[in-house]
Amino acid sequence: MPESKPLNERPPGPDSPVTLGIDPATLGVLTGLQRDYGDLVHVQKTSGRHALFINDPAIIRHILVRRHARYQKGPGFERVKMLLGNGLIVSDGDVWRRSRTMIQPAFKVQNVQQLLQAMINCSEQRARAWQAAAEAGKPINITQQTSDFALELILVCIFGADYEQKLLADGDNPFDFLSKDSTRDLSVVLKVRKLRARLLDIIAERRETRSDEFDFLSMYLKATDKQGNPFSDNELLDELMTLIVAGFETSANTLNWVWYLLAGNAAVEARLLEELHELLPHDQPPSAAHIDALPYTQQVIDETLRLYPPVWLFTRRAVEADELGEYGAVPGDDIYLSPYILHRSVRYWPDPERFDPGRFEQGKQERKERPYFPFSLGPRRCLGEYFSFLEMKVHLALLLPRFRMQRSSADSPGLEMGINLRSTNDILLQPQVR
Repeated sequence: MPESKPLNERPPGPDSPVTLGIDPATLGVLTGLQRDYGDLVHVQKTSGRHALFINDPAIIRHILVRRHARYQKGPGFERVKMLLGNGLIVSDGDVWRRSRTMIQPAFKVQNVQQLLQAMINCSEQRARAWQAAAEAGKPINITQQTSDFALELILVCIFGADYEQKLLADGDNPFDFLSKDSTRDLSVVLKVRKLRARLLDIIAERRETRSDEFDFLSMYLKATDKQGNPFSDNELLDELMTLIVAGFETSANTLNWVWYLLAGNAAVEARLLEELHELLPHDQPPSAAHIDALPYTQQVIDETLRLYPPVWLFTRRAVEADELGEYGAVPGDDIYLSPYILHRSVRYWPDPERFDPGRFEQGKQERKERPYFPFSLGPRRCLGEYFSFLEMKVHLALLLPRFRMQRSSADSPGLEMGINLRSTNDILLQPQVR
């Protein structure tokens, strides 16, 4: 192995400063850097800060897993913090460790599986709307449909009966703006803050009644740290808002792309349909065990996440010196990691633009060795990953056997490269009853 170079020796990179943000221009800059200088690139930003762009899967794993304690959240999280407060996605250090330890039990497999019926109910509600559209010969806005599905589901799973009794008491869902407006600007921040008082009332009543109802709110209320202290009201509000926004956007955006890809790939759709007919019961709702035993369905979702990772750009900031291959990071360096670019690098994924779920067939590649991190890696890997996969597989298992989707346009929906990766334009699909 080559000797490590001094940590103050920088990897190759351009001489001129570059502008990096979380936007389409940044994707172009990072793609160009990788093309011109390789998978470990040093730049000086126009702000004067030094940064490293890393597209090497071994170094990415080193940063996110082995040496995660040497890095904290990087640039771009200020906007997220305005929206979500200091919840799990944004917090660092002792605050993050305490919250992670308290929240993690809620996402145990056996707890998530108790929410299966809510996933079935929300999917059945979509089926009724799609049936009506199919009979009328009208297309559906699958972008809006998957957003509505995922938002309703996460709210039901958080608040249980309080979703209808408290949140829908005035007839409208007060969180609807999250699924209908994809911007995450100051106006959305203000709308979110107005809801905090409403949620505080629900929290106060739950604390007083000590309801035995099983939902995420009840589990969060029962959670305590090592000293036996529960979440304060403000901490709980931050974690609930984090769960609402992050919990619905990831699944909504992924399902949006799944339906779009299936509508343009008849062979994949046919194989997926064959698996659902073969492995699911025909005379009763599926159990969690049925849903978990759908390997090709999982491959379809994995491949969709390869092409369209929900968070296309992760950032970190080095707080300690660290060796990165032949070079190193020094304290203060901003670190840029892009699942979108890594997942479409021909060096790691042959014919990377092609939609091919077979890439994820068991045995082709060890999971831990994949150049793949749609939900991040290591201790900061998304806690809700199993919940999201179960939700998406239930949705597909119940709806795909009933509806065939056709694209209403041959035009690409485009990519919106914000904090989350979305389609620029809503996707319209024409449902047909099978």
